[in-house]
Amino acid sequence: MPVIVVANPKGGVGKSTVATNLAGWLARQGHAVMLGDLDRQQSARHWLALRPAQLPPIRGWDVIDGDLVRPPKGTTHLVLDTPAGLHGKRLDAVMKLADRLLVPLQPSPFDLAATHAFLAQVRTHKRADKVALGLVAVRVKEHTHATEHLHEFLAALNQTPLTHLRDTQNYAHLAARGLTLWDVAAGRVERDLQQWQPLIDWLQT
Repeated sequence: MPVIVVANPKGGVGKSTVATNLAGWLARQGHAVMLGDLDRQQSARHWLALRPAQLPPIRGWDVIDGDLVRPPKGTTHLVLDTPAGLHGKRLDAVMKLADRLLVPLQPSPFDLAATHAFLAQVRTHKRADKVALGLVAVRVKEHTHATEHLHEFLAALNQTPLTHLRDTQNYAHLAARGLTLWDVAAGRVERDLQQWQPLIDWLQT
């Protein structure tokens, strides 16, 4: 079963936005997808509870005895959203599970510093060569100093992001209704779908 982990130890960098929309794309392809949160609070369940029943289903964890969790029977694809502060044993657990690791980052000095340290940990992890790593720049505003600084940061790391996702209210409006880009008319979110295509191409390789 393919396991795609969305991770960055910095909070508020867009992990849930990437994870929910990724799950939405997989569901639209007809996969039996589960969206899970490795945080004990299981915040992904709040978004799933908003999702209209007539849309392609995305399931959450099966909870056993009120504590133990596992993917529902028949799940073919797993998307895991991770909590802030991911390091140490939690990072080891994530790396053990992951086939692909997506790292969202914003053009902010605080986010870039946290991401730099996290990437260093991932690259030196004993399973680094077993996990495909991809960066996704999120909430990007074109022609700003912050975005220019982001490009300089990535160039210094010799890293190229899979794609840049623009700063738009589309994601917030959709999330508030349990929706993703693939649940509305394509014409409404055409530019955003175009920005997701390089990420989808990477996932399909």
